[in-house]
Amino acid sequence: MASLHGDLALNRPGDAVRRKIRDLQPNALMRWLGRWYRGSEVWSWANGLVGERVTGRKLDRLKRRGWFVLHAVQWASGSDIDHLVIGPAGVFTINSKRHKGKSVWYGDRAITVNGSPTRHIGISQAEARRVARVLSQACGFPVSVRPTISVVDAAKVTVKGAAPPVLVLPVKDLSRALTGLSPVLPPGQAARIYEIARDPRTWT
Repeated sequence: MASLHGDLALNRPGDAVRRKIRDLQPNALMRWLGRWYRGSEVWSWANGLVGERVTGRKLDRLKRRGWFVLHAVQWASGSDIDHLVIGPAGVFTINSKRHKGKSVWYGDRAITVNGSPTRHIGISQAEARRVARVLSQACGFPVSVRPTISVVDAAKVTVKGAAPPVLVLPVKDLSRALTGLSPVLPPGQAARIYEIARDPRTWT
C-alpha cells in the first residue's frame, strides 16, 4: 500500500499521484503527451502533482528546525494524505491545491476560486478528523490534528477571519506560518507520534 519501502519517511512528495498517473496511462509516451492536453485526466493529476512537489519542497525545510514531515501517506482505500507534518506546534494535515493564476478567497466556511465555490474546506476538515482518530488510537493518547491547505501558484490569496478553522496559506508562507505558532506538544511527543505515523501499518 502506502510505501514501496515499508517506511513512509522514504516517500517523495506526490508519490501517490505518480502511481495514479501510471495506472491511468501505462504507456510512458502517452502518459507524457497526456500531461500537455489541458482537460485530460492525466493533465489534471499532473497539475496536482506539481502542487504537491512544490509544497513538499517547502515543508522539507522544516526538518532542519526539528520538525518531522511525511508525504503521500496512503490509506488502504487508495486515497492519500498529501503531507503530514509533526512539530512543536502540533500535527498538521496539509492538502496541496494548485490554482495557477487564479484568485483564491477563504471566508469562514468555504473557499472560492475565481468566484466558484469548492469543497476544499470540508474535505480538509474530514481528513484531519480521520487522521486524529487513527493517531490517537495508535499512540494511546489524544492527538489533535489541524487541517491546512497549501495554495500553489495562485495570483492572489485572500483569507477573511482572524482564527479560521482551517489554515489556508500561500505555499511561500507555509514554513514561516507553522514555525511561528505556539508550541503545544511536550518534548519527545512529536517524535513519538512521528515514529507511529511513519509505519504503514498505522494506516491500514
